[in-house]
Amino acid sequence: MERVADRRSLRKGAAPGGAEAGVTLIEMLIVLALIGLMTAITYPAVAGGVERLRLRSAGDAVAGFFTGAMNWAERRQQAVAIVIDPAQNRLTARSEGPGFEQRLELSGGVRLAPAEPDRWAEEEAPRQILVYPGGPPPAVAVRLVNSRGASETVRIDPVTGVPEILSGQPR
Repeated sequence: MERVADRRSLRKGAAPGGAEAGVTLIEMLIVLALIGLMTAITYPAVAGGVERLRLRSAGDAVAGFFTGAMNWAERRQQAVAIVIDPAQNRLTARSEGPGFEQRLELSGGVRLAPAEPDRWAEEEAPRQILVYPGGPPPAVAVRLVNSRGASETVRIDPVTGVPEILSGQPR
């Protein structure tokens, strides 16, 4: 008969020996404190990684934008004007003839900061660079800066005409 009583008490939530089964409030608070501590330690690294990823993605987009504008100039034999507008955080490319207009608006905490040529007087004034068909590649570089102050520079190689992305960290 004792076995039956023990089984019935186990079904009701009692542990063997008369103790109650379950989690105490102190145990629950300790677990929550440990989860909070682990989150607080890992969040800055995760947030920094996301910011770095946005910066790299913007660098790739600007390199692709420059490539597209130079390809259009060569293939269509039309001059293309690239306008760098830091105030609007936008790049625009237009051909002299109708049919080609491309825009790249940067978002996600990444902003434009022109790097070359450094003879531009005003930092926020739009700059226009012309790409001529059959001509030399334009000497232009654009610096991208994220909200944490990290930066990448996208520049067109003056010899090959290929955009390259320069940063302080390996890609």
